[in-house]
Amino acid sequence: MLNREDMLELTRRMTPSRTSMTRIAGCYMDEDGEIDGTFNTNFLNLSPGERKRNLSIAKAIPFSRTNEQLREYAFPADRRGAGSMWQLLAAIKSCGLKNDALLDTFYELVRERYRERKAYAVYVFHDRYDVPVKAADHMRLGESEEVYEYLICALCPLTGEYEPGMPECGFLFPSFSQRSTDLYKAAVFFADERRHII
Repeated sequence: MLNREDMLELTRRMTPSRTSMTRIAGCYMDEDGEIDGTFNTNFLNLSPGERKRNLSIAKAIPFSRTNEQLREYAFPADRRGAGSMWQLLAAIKSCGLKNDALLDTFYELVRERYRERKAYAVYVFHDRYDVPVKAADHMRLGESEEVYEYLICALCPLTGEYEPGMPECGFLFPSFSQRSTDLYKAAVFFADERRHII
């Protein structure tokens, strides 16, 4: 089960003044499920307005209804080997979105598995969070002991030409549990919680 406070700790930082997002990458899919352009840029190179809009998309994933729209899933040991989705996501995270070949592979997998007869965007965010040490009363004690490095992926319907709406599904990888990295789990989001597969 996901802890709501863990998710809120992440979202509190997703403002233009507090964010530590490093990069944003993504692609656009047309109505036929074909890739119609990609992008990959340093998050700080975005205009203030673009940062605000993109942070609202990223924030929608962890801020959603915990354990209803956003649920935790474990990667079984036999699905963490060579060629697995877990290995691909771990590699994308480790390179900080700086390997376009890995991202292209990921977009192709999304294209194969997310069958929507409408245009949509795939947005991938990379962030590093210095998790501060806190006392039992939640007061900050000092410097961080862990850096939580993670991805947020959001699949958004296009509301105009290359204009994404709010996410319909996505994920947080790896999961954030008890204020720490849970490398073998992901938090998966569906705006329509009935779409979760148990």
